[in-house]
Amino acid sequence: MRPMAARLYALPGSHPSVTAELMLQRKGIDYRRLDLVPAVHRPLLRALRFPGITVPALVIDGRRVQGSRTISRALDEIRAEPPLFPADPQARSAVEEAERWGDEDLQAVPRRIAWWALRRDRSGLRGFVEGAHLPLPTGLALLTAPPIILAAARYNAATDEAVTADLAALPGLLDHVDSLIADGVLGADEPNAADYQIAPSVRLLMCFDDLRPAIEGRPAGEHALRVCPEFPGRIGPVLPENLLEPLRAAA
Repeated sequence: MRPMAARLYALPGSHPSVTAELMLQRKGIDYRRLDLVPAVHRPLLRALRFPGITVPALVIDGRRVQGSRTISRALDEIRAEPPLFPADPQARSAVEEAERWGDEDLQAVPRRIAWWALRRDRSGLRGFVEGAHLPLPTGLALLTAPPIILAAARYNAATDEAVTADLAALPGLLDHVDSLIADGVLGADEPNAADYQIAPSVRLLMCFDDLRPAIEGRPAGEHALRVCPEFPGRIGPVLPENLLEPLRAAA
């Protein structure tokens, strides 16, 4: 196996960035993580000659690859073992569909809830920033956080209406993760691209004191902790009690 190194451009607390990290670790590829500043990362990625404006963004083997689903396929092309997708066509199709769902349907929910919550209470922000590989000291990053949080919340459409809808949808989303585990698409002994796509999203939800008790004991929570045991940050009680009742009732 030839030596290989990569540069991963990420954001602090970004669950898709964690997805890319976990897949790089699974492949045994050495990498350097560089965290960008949220909301102002978009022009920086353009300056770094990436075609898009989102993280994760990876430079590997002379290639620039952007987006967790594109990265999963690129990593299997660059280093076949261990595979991120099953060889059987039917099993691969199921994993690809679960990965797509995790990216397109699940991923935005914890992101919107997190930015909405941080607008109202920044006390948990340090946990997401400490340990990040930012180009500025942690203290300075925290001092400059308020306008960045406002911009990121606006960019991600983290409105009261959107977060109300997200919390209402959350029991069904977690039920779907549970069903993917029950069907064997997720949670096998050898993790696949869908495991790495979905677990960090659930893991970010578990950073909320308001949400973790209703998630950690169900299959989705146990799976997230197994695939992604470490996730930086914690957000204390901030979500409206009336919006948490459906999730707690479903636990």
